[in-house]
Amino acid sequence: MSESNENVLKATVRTEFGKGAARRTRRAGLIPAVLYGHGTDPVHLSLPDHATFLALKGNANALLTLDFGDNHELALVKDVQRDAIRRTIDHLDLILVRRGEKVIVDVPVVIIGETAPGTIHTLDMQTISLQAEATNLPEHVEVNIEGLEEGSIVRVGELTLPAGSVLEVDPESVVINVTVPRASAEDLEADAEAEAAGEAAGAAGEAAAPAGADEQA
Repeated sequence: MSESNENVLKATVRTEFGKGAARRTRRAGLIPAVLYGHGTDPVHLSLPDHATFLALKGNANALLTLDFGDNHELALVKDVQRDAIRRTIDHLDLILVRRGEKVIVDVPVVIIGETAPGTIHTLDMQTISLQAEATNLPEHVEVNIEGLEEGSIVRVGELTLPAGSVLEVDPESVVINVTVPRASAEDLEADAEAEAAGEAAGAAGEAAAPAGADEQA
């Protein structure tokens, strides 16, 4: 993601703390947040809930520009606390970043294409840790699995990384594993039981047929 102004959030400094104050903040349509980093004292902020939700939707590593008072700070989300039922954002921990600074983030893996007919793929890594400039963080890393055959393995080191990004994990780590689905022992046992039950039902039906039925036919 390139630096832009689309994620500018108008923030206000909070002077009340605690659970009661946080609930009042949320009732007012705001999200409690704490901004820290670079040796500065933590700053307690309130962010507009809808604008914040849109800024983070589909990109947990979105670069945020926070405007509060005379300050214009760049920040990344370090931690998100959500309501267990509604999944709304209850609280954010934000880390202060500078232009040109490199940070380590977990980037989602996006699969492109389909494996060969009759095969399935297993995604062993949902995210990959990368180091990149804070103002140019990738939203995802693509893995092309088009036509891969059984036994194919895609390792982290084989991926094409976004420009300016550096791996922060073992390049030998497996991302994709391609196999042919096979029936489990439970499935085979269930099929055998069903077949045996069918044979038993057939035998019972033959035993129940009236005597002399063949002659009458």
